[in-house]
Amino acid sequence: MTTIAKKTRRRRFAPPMVAMCAALTLVLSACAGSGGPEQTQATGTGEVAKDVSGTVRILMENVPDTDVVKSMVPEFNKDYPNVKVDIETLTYDQMRDKLVSSFQSSSPTYDLIIVDNPWMVDFAKANFLQPLDSRIDSTPGYDDADFFKPLTDIATVDGKKYGVPFYNYALGYLYDTDDLATAKLPVPTTLDQLVSTSKALKVGDRAGIAMQPQRGYKIFEEWGNWLFAAGGSIYGPDGKPTLNTPQAKAALDAYIDTYKTAAPANSLNWAFDEAFRSVSSDQAASMISYNWNLPALNAPGSGPSAGKYKLAEIPGGKQVLGSWSWSIPANSGSSDAAWAFASWLTSKAHDVERTEKGGAAIRQSTLQDPAVLNGPLGAEYYQTVEKMLGNAAPLSQGPSGEEMIQAVGTELNEAVAGTKSVEDALAAAQAAAEKIQG
Repeated sequence: MTTIAKKTRRRRFAPPMVAMCAALTLVLSACAGSGGPEQTQATGTGEVAKDVSGTVRILMENVPDTDVVKSMVPEFNKDYPNVKVDIETLTYDQMRDKLVSSFQSSSPTYDLIIVDNPWMVDFAKANFLQPLDSRIDSTPGYDDADFFKPLTDIATVDGKKYGVPFYNYALGYLYDTDDLATAKLPVPTTLDQLVSTSKALKVGDRAGIAMQPQRGYKIFEEWGNWLFAAGGSIYGPDGKPTLNTPQAKAALDAYIDTYKTAAPANSLNWAFDEAFRSVSSDQAASMISYNWNLPALNAPGSGPSAGKYKLAEIPGGKQVLGSWSWSIPANSGSSDAAWAFASWLTSKAHDVERTEKGGAAIRQSTLQDPAVLNGPLGAEYYQTVEKMLGNAAPLSQGPSGEEMIQAVGTELNEAVAGTKSVEDALAAAQAAAEKIQG
């Protein structure tokens, strides 16, 4: 497996138990109501002196994204020689517990962290994170407006910014160009075309699309794109869930139809690893997955069709978005040094460098930079990513996001398995989302 493909060994492919999520939600709610640290105003300046000193203890996921960050620490220390950066790595499923423990401790473990998008609202409302508005606004040349807005929206809670972007997880349509050419078909741009194209690309035992209907996070993350393609939404203008609508029914009917007629046999429990192997080994012609998986599919030696894959926007032009954000815990012991590192790494110049090393784009200017566009992945890839990040939305935008995602994904899987009707599954998903998120 290539370096980029290994990035996907994270929660989205090995989701935690719903019970554990519920327990963590209760912990966070209790902390927000009483006993959480008092931190309501943005503090600190963004213009951190180069002679600042301290140790910045960071928790990150044990994936190659982190290796890219580690490789840039020596360069950071040329600018900030008195700051020691100490990065601890854990598997995804260990991270949230460890973070909550550190947040509540009088002797915190971490000074700078990455926050997954379903956690952001809970952490912010529990007063676990420092508002960063004053630091962002006073950092010379930082240009916060240059970040893709859907990414900064995720880190904004009740009008305050509690993080800055680190990594995007926008999904797109990945396909074998030879297959479409042979079938004399264009890239699908509507939900109906996605269904018909997937069916047309199925030849014998070779699937037209490798799907990921695994119970919980994976199916919701994948099906959310079908929902958008049907003209639906996860939330309405009032912020309330909208999962039981005619558009949602059309999307789930189409998803099930495609699964039954164009997906690999017996793939009801498939997540990313299985779908990626199916496509890379030429057993399936397409898949919906993270935009940065295109280089993994095209890497020399990755499979018989390496070099022939392309990336397109989700039919309809709107895609599901996931993200990591850099945040400073309210009880950080080295806030200035932590901001020095986070703002240095996410600055325009260093974001270009990180993206060149294989990181996922977060800034608009990065995707206009000649060094990136003329790199090995090519301008067409980054131009597509730019369109995707301009029109994307997360699965959850309210409290208890992890629990809500698991509950909805459980109902969707029941519908695909045939143990519930589409109507009953969507009604149950809507009721669960309303109960969990209020």
